[in-house]
Amino acid sequence: MSEVPDGGSVSLDMLKKLMAQFAEKRDWNQYHSPRNLLLALVGEVGELAEIFQWKGEVKRGLPNWKEEEKTHLSEELSDVLLYLVRLSDTCGIDLGKAALRKVELNAIKYPVKSYQDVSTSSKKYKQITLETPTSYNGDRNTEKD
Repeated sequence: MSEVPDGGSVSLDMLKKLMAQFAEKRDWNQYHSPRNLLLALVGEVGELAEIFQWKGEVKRGLPNWKEEEKTHLSEELSDVLLYLVRLSDTCGIDLGKAALRKVELNAIKYPVKSYQDVSTSSKKYKQITLETPTSYNGDRNTEKD
């Protein structure tokens, strides 16, 4: 495939192009409908979840994991990412821009100041009263515990 120079990074656009070429060369576009890609993505998320299923809490950096377990995890994470990139491309969504927009919306929905006072509290998010600026028009979770 394509190599990334040392210290270089892989962009979503690069992955999108590689996945499109990969599917095109194999005549898979006929099968890559949004529904089919979503179902494949869900299957891969299931395989990812299975890795953690019986491990209990896992420490950051996976210090107690064997190298082959980390390799397996990296493969399943990659499968999830690649299907997500392919699905977004097939739907005509610029995933990078959509993700940046979502981060901006989350910054409005979850302002830092609201969490500074409760960062050492055991309160759940739903117990924290937030004042949401009028510029935010996203859905608020109104579900009760």
